[in-house]
Amino acid sequence: MTDFNAMTDALVACDAGKLTDLVNQALAADVPAGDILNKGLISGMDVVGEKMENGDMFIPEVLMAAQAMGSCVEILKPLLAEGEGAAAASVVIGTVKGDLHDIGKNLVAMMMESAGLEVHNLGVDISPEDFVAEIKKKNAQIVCLSALLTTTMPAMKQTVDAIVESGLRDQVKIMVGGAPVTQAFADEIGADGFAADAGSASKMAKSFIN
Repeated sequence: MTDFNAMTDALVACDAGKLTDLVNQALAADVPAGDILNKGLISGMDVVGEKMENGDMFIPEVLMAAQAMGSCVEILKPLLAEGEGAAAASVVIGTVKGDLHDIGKNLVAMMMESAGLEVHNLGVDISPEDFVAEIKKKNAQIVCLSALLTTTMPAMKQTVDAIVESGLRDQVKIMVGGAPVTQAFADEIGADGFAADAGSASKMAKSFIN
């Protein structure tokens, strides 16, 4: 009987060594890789996300947990049956034009990947046209816009407008975030959601798919 709770606990404790041992033990006991991924790892990152939202875990710990999970996912990847490890949805994420901040955005990307989403991280200083092109190319269902400066927030609206003009608005849910961004601003520019941190962003993305 595999103790998925022990995996979750090791992940929340950022104990990469113990987590890897538990994953390998489970594989040796013929536990399906999909079960390890979903019941042990993804559920563990859900707890990490909640703890981050509640202020019980901070960015360095969340990054460590995400990295520990990432190394275990690499072990599982070759063993996941076709479709079993398939991502639930395609997400395009980037920092808007004129803004070069990426720590928060990268954390959101890691949390979303840990939740089983297929994430395309475009980086920083991304123009509205590049967002639109990437949504088309990756057939994305979710697009996440990040801005850390009040001066670059207008680029969020320009990006939303570009998505509308391209005829892709019905295809994607638009999420926005970053230090100066608020729910009121998200409503004002026509975004579908605002997330204050990586944990709630990941949760929101999953709610859009489900």
